[in-house]
Amino acid sequence: MCGIVGLFLKDEALEGDLGRMLTDMLITMTDRGPDSAGIAVYRGDDAQLKFTVQSADPDRCFATLSEVLGADVTRIDSHAIVSCAPDQAEALRAKIRAIDGLRIMSVGEAIEIYKEVGLPQSVADRFDIPQLQGSHGIGHTRMATESAVTTLGAHPFSTGLDQCLVHNGSLSNHNSLRRKLGRQGVRVETENDTEVAAAYLTWKMQQGANLGEALEAGLQDLDGFYTFVVGTKTGFGVLRDPIACKPAVLAETDQYVAFGSEYRALVNLPGIDAAQVWEPEPATVYFWEH
Repeated sequence: MCGIVGLFLKDEALEGDLGRMLTDMLITMTDRGPDSAGIAVYRGDDAQLKFTVQSADPDRCFATLSEVLGADVTRIDSHAIVSCAPDQAEALRAKIRAIDGLRIMSVGEAIEIYKEVGLPQSVADRFDIPQLQGSHGIGHTRMATESAVTTLGAHPFSTGLDQCLVHNGSLSNHNSLRRKLGRQGVRVETENDTEVAAAYLTWKMQQGANLGEALEAGLQDLDGFYTFVVGTKTGFGVLRDPIACKPAVLAETDQYVAFGSEYRALVNLPGIDAAQVWEPEPATVYFWEH
């Protein structure tokens, strides 16, 4: 079933409240998916590249991580933010991949992903998500149907710089698409069909498409039923499959664009009573960009 939320801020004055608003929205969706949860937020500047990493044994793994990697490390529970200059990214990625039990959740100038097994409330508490600031973000609470209940199986999935995706539904052709992407050099690390969809969009954008164009192409190449909410460094998009059997609601004001699997996820947002509220049309890309 799963529950999705998203918030794209037009008004910079709200950026200090992004984490708090996203957390409230996601907790409201708890009964749609109680096994794991995660949030991606976009914040920061262009001076540094950030790796969000995760370990099941953070006390051991993070104790000497800064010295091992030769980089700045900020621990946040089972996750850590590892920062470097952009020209050091590939060397740092190789070092991270060589450390047993250390997993990359996201890479980019702005994106940070925090996800774990557990209810949205417990995940939010572990990472102090209500205190996070930023320009936009998406969240997901999962009911596992196609892969195990693990941290790696939780959403959001990120397969490219500052890109992420959450998904409610199921893809029928993800295995054939996984093989096709592999031949193109696109890496998919889990059994989750959502990561395949994220990797597909990354591949399209590497070919020069923007987020909206990549989503349009997906209508032809992704077979199944789905609602996607996706993010880039500056953009936020929503797409439902041509049947549109999974629930979805959008709301827009002068201050923000908000998404929820159900309207109840949006009811505490400021000015929601005056918002334009609608159900996204099937096979229609909705895309906003800063």
